[in-house]
Amino acid sequence: MQEQINQILGYLHGMWRYRWSGLLISWLVALVGWVAVLALPNQYEAKAVVYIDTDSVLKPLLKGLAVETDTMEELVVINRILLSRENLLSVIRETDMDLTINSAEDREKLIRKLADKIRLNTGRGGSRKNIYEISYQAESPQKVYQVVSVLLNTMTESLLSSSRTDTVAAQKFLDTQIKDYEDRLRAAEKKLAAFKKQNIGMMPNEKGGYYSRLQSAQNKVDETITQIRLATQRRVELYKQLSGERPLLKSSSAGVSTPSLLSKYQQQLEILLTKYTDQHPDVISLRQQIEELKSNPQSASTDISSEPANSTTEFNPVYQDLKIEATKADVEVEALKIQLSEQQRIVEELKGLVDAIPEVEAKLSELNRDYEVTRQRYLDLVDRRESARISDMADQSSNEMTIRVIEAPVVPVLASGPKRVLFLFAVLVLALGAGLGWCILRYLMNPTITNARQLREEFEVPVFGSVSHNLTKSHILKRSIQLTSFLSVITLLIMIFGLVFLYREPGTEFVRELISNTDIKTLVSEIKSTIGF
Repeated sequence: MQEQINQILGYLHGMWRYRWSGLLISWLVALVGWVAVLALPNQYEAKAVVYIDTDSVLKPLLKGLAVETDTMEELVVINRILLSRENLLSVIRETDMDLTINSAEDREKLIRKLADKIRLNTGRGGSRKNIYEISYQAESPQKVYQVVSVLLNTMTESLLSSSRTDTVAAQKFLDTQIKDYEDRLRAAEKKLAAFKKQNIGMMPNEKGGYYSRLQSAQNKVDETITQIRLATQRRVELYKQLSGERPLLKSSSAGVSTPSLLSKYQQQLEILLTKYTDQHPDVISLRQQIEELKSNPQSASTDISSEPANSTTEFNPVYQDLKIEATKADVEVEALKIQLSEQQRIVEELKGLVDAIPEVEAKLSELNRDYEVTRQRYLDLVDRRESARISDMADQSSNEMTIRVIEAPVVPVLASGPKRVLFLFAVLVLALGAGLGWCILRYLMNPTITNARQLREEFEVPVFGSVSHNLTKSHILKRSIQLTSFLSVITLLIMIFGLVFLYREPGTEFVRELISNTDIKTLVSEIKSTIGF
């Protein structure tokens, strides 16, 4: 530890030789730095704070009906608009900044400078949600106020008119598109109707397309053949049963006259005709029996003469029922044969159109597809136009965004910058550091041996001893005076810093007035001539 202390003391002793030159450098850096800080122009800042209320009462009511917009995205667009080249040129013209422009290069520099100094801050959440700030900092209080006022007016007009302008433009565009799709839809409908009219009878129906219809017709033919087979078998069975039954039943009845069989059949026929038509199976069967009796009257008389005098005859109900069912079976078989013939004709017709119908169906599918696409686009456009119309009406009745100016821009009285207190203190620290650095650099460039250890390490020779320096009273007094003078000069530097700190505002005005009254070019030329350049 003692060696480190001795080493530090050795460095301090070596740096002490260059204290005055280091102190001079500190004074120069401090004075030049403080004058530069005082010469910095005052910066004034104007600010406008706006609250954008996006929670409209109509917004939840119109959800799904009107067009919904992202307010934060609109604010981002507003940022781009405010910092756009055209808008900055408008600000320059309205604030008379263009009076200082002498060339296109000056105009571009002024635009970049203006864009760099404008600050646009958008609150994204928390207590600053929907808070929008516009600030600008420059040397002139009037200019910063004018710039912020122009930007605030531009933002307000853009927010209030953007949705209305967009809605009107959207409605015009939608009207144009709807008219176009309406014409296309009419053309598609006419084309589809003409195609259906041209190919009538070959269109697919509710039963499906060509192959479905052909398969369905073939299935019906197979079903009808099966039904004919079953009906034929039933008819054969009925005729077998009918052959085992007698049409009349005999019963004895004394003292009762027996009418002829033919007259009874005719009476029965008259009764049946009062109930049914000529096409009824019972009527047809009874007429067939009457015709048989008329064609063979001998059998009828034989049947009647052979009957006992005291006997009566009556119809056999079983025979009548079987006869009726047999007649029905005959009719059913004939009807099924006619139906089978028609169905086979349909199948043959469909097979003959095997090449034409699929092509017609493919073309019809293409026309229907084009029609449905056009129709769906047309309906979508109409729906969007209605949404735009509702949005426009909602904007007219109640704006989606309400702009409230929380803090209007004012002409600043007090300067917002630069931070002279911080800069003055930083110059003092820099000056002291520069002087100290100069002393360290000079010592490293020209080191001094102050003790036996440094001598032994520097020359690598043995040192047997050292003779101490005995200071006299005059030497001690001289060193005390030197130390006191050095500390006094440093104290004076710090005191000057305090005066500059206390009187920084008047000092700033004095320095700036001095600079404004001095011709810089003349001063520079005089300095060059003085130093010989």
